[in-house]
Amino acid sequence: MHGEYKVPGGKLVAADVEVEQGRLTTVRISGDFFLEPDDALERIDAALTGLAVDTPVDRLSELVSVAAGEARMIGFTPDAVAIAVRRAVGRATGWADHTFDIIHGGAETPPMQMALDQVLAEAVADGTRAPTLRIWEWERPTVVIGSFQSLRNEVDTDAAVAYGVTVVRRISGGGAMFIEPGNTITYSLYVPASLVEGLSFERSYAFLDDWVLGALHGLGIDASYVPLNDIASPAGKIGGAAQKRLAAGSVLHHATMAYDIDADKMLQVLRIGREKLSDKGTKSANKRVDPLRSQTGLSRAAIIEAYKDHFRSRYDTKDAEIGADERDRAEQLVKEKFGTTEWLHRVP
Repeated sequence: MHGEYKVPGGKLVAADVEVEQGRLTTVRISGDFFLEPDDALERIDAALTGLAVDTPVDRLSELVSVAAGEARMIGFTPDAVAIAVRRAVGRATGWADHTFDIIHGGAETPPMQMALDQVLAEAVADGTRAPTLRIWEWERPTVVIGSFQSLRNEVDTDAAVAYGVTVVRRISGGGAMFIEPGNTITYSLYVPASLVEGLSFERSYAFLDDWVLGALHGLGIDASYVPLNDIASPAGKIGGAAQKRLAAGSVLHHATMAYDIDADKMLQVLRIGREKLSDKGTKSANKRVDPLRSQTGLSRAAIIEAYKDHFRSRYDTKDAEIGADERDRAEQLVKEKFGTTEWLHRVP
């Protein structure tokens, strides 16, 4: 049984195991990592041999760390070894284990966008939909606030009304996003929880953002992941991600990136506090974001196509659409949840 895990920004770890009566009878860890002194690899293999196949990642990682002792693990971590083992025994999956749908349809209203995120994530959890990458198109200017944000603290509602901006609340946490059609690139990934098995929220952000960093590098942008949930370049922040893990067994990971931006309008609609700016190391919100248009000179459509082409080059994919049943369910959620005052003001 063979499992692999590629550390974001690091090396590949492979686990080859044999199992008898629910136990790991043979474990061989390999990869293109560095380990000094190299005899620590034998200790790691020995520490994992004999364990139950359902040993959780945290325990596997702890045993690897103890076995490695003072050895230097370069390009990989105890967690990476643990995840590779879990994948080998079928308790976790990798990107190559799935065929991903790619959806890029027409513009949707803001409440419908929120509803579709929940519906498609639930569909992946119950197995009625394959893991999916969805590219959003926006029907109108929008502010999307995080599930736990205070509406009055984050949004100047008078300014939003004056500029025709609709405010909606999503199911994931994180901060507010200011969006104008044609000036934003937004996408969602809906994946089974097995794909991020053993990864904390913090590590899974880097893991699920890795493909888009590759796409940005292909466009000539020196993009990087900035904990917890930002994507940035030396010129400034490009975008931010948010994530929701559904109890039913799937993960919603979505990101919004600035293609172009009206910073003055954004600052009138959003209340960006001094505390947030100081944490980002800048005094001016105008300087926090550097749009993709200025960094690439490409059209928004060309950048989106480059994203999709890069995703296709890395993973097995097929083009798809939102199903009729999924849309019916989303429309129901707009009426019952995402289009209601109660949901928007759940944190006043």
